[in-house]
Amino acid sequence: MNTPTTDAPRPVFVVSDSTGITAETQGRALLAHFPRIAFEWTILPFIDTPDKASDALADIAAAGERSGTTPVLFMTVRQPAVAPLVAGAPAEVIDLLGPHLDQLEAALGEPREPAMVPYHAISDLQRYQARMGAVEYTIQHDDAQSFDRLEDAQLVIIAPSRCGKTPTAMYLALQHGLRVANYPLTDDDTPGLLPERLKPVLSRCFGLTTTPRRLSEVRSERRPGSTYAGLDTCRRELRDAEALYRRYRIPFLDSHAMSVEEMASVILTRMHLWT
Repeated sequence: MNTPTTDAPRPVFVVSDSTGITAETQGRALLAHFPRIAFEWTILPFIDTPDKASDALADIAAAGERSGTTPVLFMTVRQPAVAPLVAGAPAEVIDLLGPHLDQLEAALGEPREPAMVPYHAISDLQRYQARMGAVEYTIQHDDAQSFDRLEDAQLVIIAPSRCGKTPTAMYLALQHGLRVANYPLTDDDTPGLLPERLKPVLSRCFGLTTTPRRLSEVRSERRPGSTYAGLDTCRRELRDAEALYRRYRIPFLDSHAMSVEEMASVILTRMHLWT
């Protein structure tokens, strides 16, 4: 593997005969372990013919020449006429399907289907519909917009404004099919006391907090120079929120240095919501 001769980011390609979403997700998860290296991502979906593969290889070769280093290539290609071409790209090729499919063939005693299997043929329609219903529910119950069917929530995220409730709720709905409501703790609520509307779902509540400085920074992006974004206001609201969590024994976590994925994993574990 050659080393960079310039300060250009390392080229990373995702080549797939489908959407490339799975390959990109896996690739980013793997490269997250190398935070000191800058990467430049290119996604090449629907590479399902030899001609398209040839064009992709030309792009990969050109990127390698520009950067002075060997590109990294994540591939999920099933087409028998295309996969060998992509595997021969001028890159560090990581086949995200090949070794796993070989292992499964041996374990199951059944050869893989050489043609690409349509996703709709293997999907669980009821599971898909439930997930879309969860997303719809979560959108309707974002930021206390609605309390209708609150009792149907599998999780209720509570926190002061701008602590990460909405992205966490949406991730849990979309990725895990959970019906999630979220409620912002504001000055309209009595400090340290759980809002009356949340008492019936207390056992499903989970709290978020952050650092006062981080909360002030995030709020300042929205309302610069406001009392809402002031450090004293943020410090007070977080102190009141954490007192509430402890009083009602509501589990909570500090979101300031965590990704949405990390937060979701902690919440799923602590609330016993893994499915």
